[in-house]
Amino acid sequence: MAEHPKPECDKSSCGSCSSRTTCSGIPEAPPRSETVPEDQKLQHRLGKIRRKIMVMSGKGGVGKSTVATNLAVHLMLADQRVGLLDVDIHGPSIPQMLHLEHARVVGDGEALLPLEYSGLKVMSIGFLLPNADDAVIWRGPMKMTVIRQFLQDVAWGDLDTLVVDLPPGTGDEPLSVCQLATPVDGAVIVTTPQRISTSDVRRSIRFCQKLDIPVLGVVENMSGFVCPKCGEITHIFKSGGGEKMAAEMNVPFFGRVPLDPRIGVASDNGVPFICNQAPAESMETFDRIVSAIQAL
Repeated sequence: MAEHPKPECDKSSCGSCSSRTTCSGIPEAPPRSETVPEDQKLQHRLGKIRRKIMVMSGKGGVGKSTVATNLAVHLMLADQRVGLLDVDIHGPSIPQMLHLEHARVVGDGEALLPLEYSGLKVMSIGFLLPNADDAVIWRGPMKMTVIRQFLQDVAWGDLDTLVVDLPPGTGDEPLSVCQLATPVDGAVIVTTPQRISTSDVRRSIRFCQKLDIPVLGVVENMSGFVCPKCGEITHIFKSGGGEKMAAEMNVPFFGRVPLDPRIGVASDNGVPFICNQAPAESMETFDRIVSAIQAL
């Protein structure tokens, strides 16, 4: 999916280029006057989705995709009709977390058909790459185009909740989702306990506040290491940083998810840990998130 410049293009004048295609040959979004029917199609598709929930963090490596995946599965186990959309264009991890890394999307002539995991509908750029190791080298407009396609051209059907797994930060992808899927019904913020993480995650909360997106609550992930032999908890990254940040930012705190080796093994094996042997504290945290979403 990397961009390959046309022979006559040296990429020195992209800003003034009049071509209606990107250097990769994929059409860019047409002018507004041509998108009215597309907007209607987008709204029709989104009109079948009751709630749209973003899972985000201002920091990479905090386990955001793990939280998004297990949240979506937990909602499904609560008899919800659920979709999981991975918009981490440059680092899609949802396919592997659901053991779908070798699956590929097909269409029915009118729409793209999402992959399914025990009834959970899933879409990711990872399902469209020829090889799992391929790098996606896109500018912002291309990202917005493919996110629009994920929302507009995927046959999500009737859903109670669409969980959107966002990449780190407050850039193109979160903004595109907010613009295209308006209104977004809420955001779940993921952080780890240490200050270097919570300092960045605060920006995600400010992002939501500026765009009038309700912050449903904060999850403190990797909160203490659980020894697999004796069960003793060691606070490698300290503890309580996420809860303190939530209090200071005046947003709810859902709870903690410990750094448990079983969670890592489950993710690598493509089995959400919420399905089997989830630590009690983690289950309580996800129960609170599900209750908050169901109350919307």
